[in-house]
Amino acid sequence: MAWRSCAVLFRLTGGEASWSSVRGGSRWPHSLQQNRGFKKASQKPESRKVEEELGPSHTESPEAAAPRQMPAPPQSPPRSMLSFRRLIKPFAFTVGFTGCSFGSAAIIHYESLKSLFDSRFARFHGDGLERWPTQKTGDVRNLINQWWNSLSQGQRTVAVIIAANAIVFCCWRVPFLQPSMIKYFIANPTSNTLCSPMVLSTFSHFSFLHMAANMYVLWSFSTTAGTILGTEDFVAIYLSAGVISTFLSYTWKVATGITSPSLGASGAIMSILAAVCIKMPEVKLSIFFLPMFTYSATNALKAIIALDTTGVLLGWKFFDHAAHLGGAIFGIWSISSGNNLIVWYQRQILKIWHNLRTRGGSGGGDNRGGGR
Repeated sequence: MAWRSCAVLFRLTGGEASWSSVRGGSRWPHSLQQNRGFKKASQKPESRKVEEELGPSHTESPEAAAPRQMPAPPQSPPRSMLSFRRLIKPFAFTVGFTGCSFGSAAIIHYESLKSLFDSRFARFHGDGLERWPTQKTGDVRNLINQWWNSLSQGQRTVAVIIAANAIVFCCWRVPFLQPSMIKYFIANPTSNTLCSPMVLSTFSHFSFLHMAANMYVLWSFSTTAGTILGTEDFVAIYLSAGVISTFLSYTWKVATGITSPSLGASGAIMSILAAVCIKMPEVKLSIFFLPMFTYSATNALKAIIALDTTGVLLGWKFFDHAAHLGGAIFGIWSISSGNNLIVWYQRQILKIWHNLRTRGGSGGGDNRGGGR
């Protein structure tokens, strides 16, 4: 979504994928031809001999054959593929997915607190005194368990995200999975599949360097973001920002006529980075290979927004600056002016959920607890 290094490789037109190695042509690289079963067959000597014997009188005149030997000019996507009408469905998906993400975060947090309260209440009354945690067997499992318990809640959340990105990265290397990967794990406004890639492309990286850089930045902010936002809202903001940044990328591409695809987690990571920088503006940051240079979180956020704004205005195409900018704006909004709206919405969801859960638990007769 946020990086377009594969724009040289992928050209999606009308939902179909083609690999382009040179401008103005669409050809599969030789290695990919062999992997995907598309291999150029050499012309047989017999057919060439037959053509020589028949001569041009039995085939076509040189004047008629010349136009057929001319390479077809590259076809741009139909204008309907870049129409703003195609953004109606992604817009509805963005609104619905964002609402479901924050609603689910509130419900999961509610259930976690209730489960914690019930377990402690049971122990207080002596019901759970004999329930000891299960001991892991094997040295490797014990080491993994100790490592997992040493992580903060934010680091555990990011560890799961890193594992998901690593699995998708490995899937890109499986030849028979590549048609599905191109269809569902790359975001392109000219594709026939528009909505599911808005989520899945957030976990998709074609380059190992791209994935490593994104996951390093996300890991460096994991503990702080997990403490500030909480695990549930951390995931909700991350997923929602991935979809919102992709939608803004769609909009920018349709407005400018750009058809190159995008993928990556940078838009979602930008939202977490922006939220942390707004909440802790005086925190000193540094680049991992230049630790001697430090700068405040506020200045870092201003520099990133200025860079991406410049990239959008000047039409830079190496990075998807529109997705970066959309993720940063959503992160700032969610932690500042939009926080009151999010809290109000989650409270309404919890009222509905609490009433449904209470009625279901009491069989409809007892309404203990009522609505909050």
